[in-house]
Amino acid sequence: MQDEHAVYDIAVIGGGPAGMMAAGRAAELGRSVVLLEKNRQLGVKLLITGKGRCNLTRDEPDHQQLAEGFGKKGRFLLPALRAFGVQEVLEFFAARGVKTKVERGKRVFPASDKAREVREALAAYLRQAGVEVRLNTRVTRLLADGQLITGIDTNRGRVVAGCYILCSGGCSYPGTGSTGEGFSWLRDLGHNVKPLQPALVPVKVEEEWVKEAQGLNLKNVRISVYQQGQRKDQRFGEALITHFGLSGPIVLDLSKKIGELLPQGEVKLHVDVKPSLSFDRLDERVQRDFGKYRNKAFKNSLTDLLPRTLIAPVIRLTGIDPDKQVNSVTREERYRLVSLLKGLEFTVSGLMGFEQAIITRGGVDLKEIDPRTMRSRLFPNLFLAGEILDLDGPTGGYNLQLCWSTGYLAGQSAASD
Repeated sequence: MQDEHAVYDIAVIGGGPAGMMAAGRAAELGRSVVLLEKNRQLGVKLLITGKGRCNLTRDEPDHQQLAEGFGKKGRFLLPALRAFGVQEVLEFFAARGVKTKVERGKRVFPASDKAREVREALAAYLRQAGVEVRLNTRVTRLLADGQLITGIDTNRGRVVAGCYILCSGGCSYPGTGSTGEGFSWLRDLGHNVKPLQPALVPVKVEEEWVKEAQGLNLKNVRISVYQQGQRKDQRFGEALITHFGLSGPIVLDLSKKIGELLPQGEVKLHVDVKPSLSFDRLDERVQRDFGKYRNKAFKNSLTDLLPRTLIAPVIRLTGIDPDKQVNSVTREERYRLVSLLKGLEFTVSGLMGFEQAIITRGGVDLKEIDPRTMRSRLFPNLFLAGEILDLDGPTGGYNLQLCWSTGYLAGQSAASD
């Protein structure tokens, strides 16, 4: 598929994780490669992943298990995982001096806790492979003639290659340059782009009291999603109370289901603050605390049970007089407290937008991409990888693994043409 008049064998658009991996792999196989990035540096979004620590993959060597994390569409990813799976990712970074560690939930991070180390390893890979990197280069459109891509127009002139790899990302965190232009280019070419929505995104709630507890990290809680009295989904782990609602790993994972349910009606979240205790066991615990603080006011009896910033809101929600002596609290009132802690209720008012979304849901229709090569079925010399695909996974390393695997396969396939 190479054009003998092309300046480069391969042009890669996007200097994120998928683009860097694709460009490095293609150049490693002996092709002349140019990488176009509109930012002043590579991997801008990569630097903020995992709160700057970079959850670069997950400790899940079984390809089938990993693919299942993406839902029904995960089968598409299997050829890419076989080409460059978790083990290959770990070996790739280890060979470039990036030591890794596994944390709770099978999450893999650099031992240094620095995303910059991951970015620098990829940049070194590009240099060693001989990739020409053009920074501050904004692509404006892809040119096509019939079924072939013939060039790329940029703010610095036209780039011509034999093959093209599009890794322009999604719409999440637009401040990093991830503003979704790639979807427009592909629509103009005739590709079908599935509706775009923010994914892995914080949740807004109606309850105003969250402002009092903003910044509170709730560890080992269970959050259930309800609609019309039926539980639709649930997660166990960490959540964060913010000034607008809820965030944190399990909330981000639940946001996909919440987004699906909201058009159908009201959605409620129930937070079990003490999931390891049954109602009766928690009641026994409360009674012990009440015995310890029996001569104190109710508002001063919950310090052993709850974080400080959560005490005042919980007391208001129980309806119990905060100045009432603990030994005067009735069994009915105590039950109200226990019930509240086993199901602290929030009413969802919406989801935050792309500005706070970790990834984009939607993208190029997977039916139009060959999963064995990442080649467009519409344009034989166009390959696609990374977040631009209609494929998204939960938190915990899934989405960066998607980028590494599809980027590697796209680079390898383009180099084989």
